[in-house]
Amino acid sequence: MASRGKRSQATAIMTTDSVLKWTAMNPIDPPRLLGPPLGSVIFKSQPEDFEVEELLRFEPSGEGEHCLVWMEKRHRNTNDVASELATKLGLRKRLISHCGLKDKEAVTRQWFSLHLPGKPSPSVEDLTVEGVRVLRIVRHLRKLHRGAHDGNRFWIRLRGCEFSREAAAARWQQMIDRGVPNYFGTQRFGRDGGNVPQALRWFKDEIQVRDRMLRGILLSAARSYLFNACVGHRVLDGTWDTPLSGDVFGFADNRSLVLPHNLHGDEADRVRQGALELTAPLWGEGELQSQAAVKAMEEQVVAAYPDLLAGLAQFNLRQERRVMRLRPLSAELTWETDSTLVLRFDLPKGTYATTLLRELVDIG
Repeated sequence: MASRGKRSQATAIMTTDSVLKWTAMNPIDPPRLLGPPLGSVIFKSQPEDFEVEELLRFEPSGEGEHCLVWMEKRHRNTNDVASELATKLGLRKRLISHCGLKDKEAVTRQWFSLHLPGKPSPSVEDLTVEGVRVLRIVRHLRKLHRGAHDGNRFWIRLRGCEFSREAAAARWQQMIDRGVPNYFGTQRFGRDGGNVPQALRWFKDEIQVRDRMLRGILLSAARSYLFNACVGHRVLDGTWDTPLSGDVFGFADNRSLVLPHNLHGDEADRVRQGALELTAPLWGEGELQSQAAVKAMEEQVVAAYPDLLAGLAQFNLRQERRVMRLRPLSAELTWETDSTLVLRFDLPKGTYATTLLRELVDIG
């Protein structure tokens, strides 16, 4: 084990070539793990080509002061639907909640929570909203909080595929067996990556950002940018799935961490088995939770972005960690026609289907 530790520390030392590679990297379009995509495809040409279904971690109780509504929507933004529901029902917007945002240009099925103490549940007719279909209405004891779901199930249709079935099957199996880097997707960074430049202008007091939701979006974009930079470096360095001295380990299905001072010695084997994952920082105040070679490496990577670090230091954000590997679950690949590929898979909450897809194809 000692020899492995020495080798790991040596691996974490940045050579001149590796520094040049990662400093030239774009964290919004970070390095792929498995090489170039198999080819370009037509992505989301219609809502039915991208279906997302929320997976709750519990079954609604059937009673209580909260009403859960299971809805299917097309061409609709989650927040806009919540606002329309509030208007139709005469409720304050804060009395309507959901687990998270879902894609607008897609067919999505998700839960909304209505706080209705002492009031009957609304009917399907009461909940009529353009582009939305009510699938189920049920009472529950508690409101839905952000992130209260386990994950999401995807059905994705890729059209115009000009690569072979054999190549697609081989690449897909690599992605299932090895996983892919758990980058934040381009959606996190806004149109043309504009969220990070806007965050920098806000940090420097060049613009005022008073909207609470927009402030959260910009802070998340800045932290995600640094996370992608750290993960991208380890992909380029060949250590994204190889434990190094000072690594912090985590679990894909929750935020629990195994810190460097609390290791049992079997972490490398558990990473290979997929029972444990390596993590990278979500930047905030305080000391990094990593130690030794990994801490030095992460500090060196983020030091390339001093304006982001200085800006984030103004807010009460604590140091957090996020796993570096994304594994598709219940994954299936089928061909609908000779040029139309259909993928089905489950992902943990807070991860991106586009991050998975970019290791297979170019979705533009």
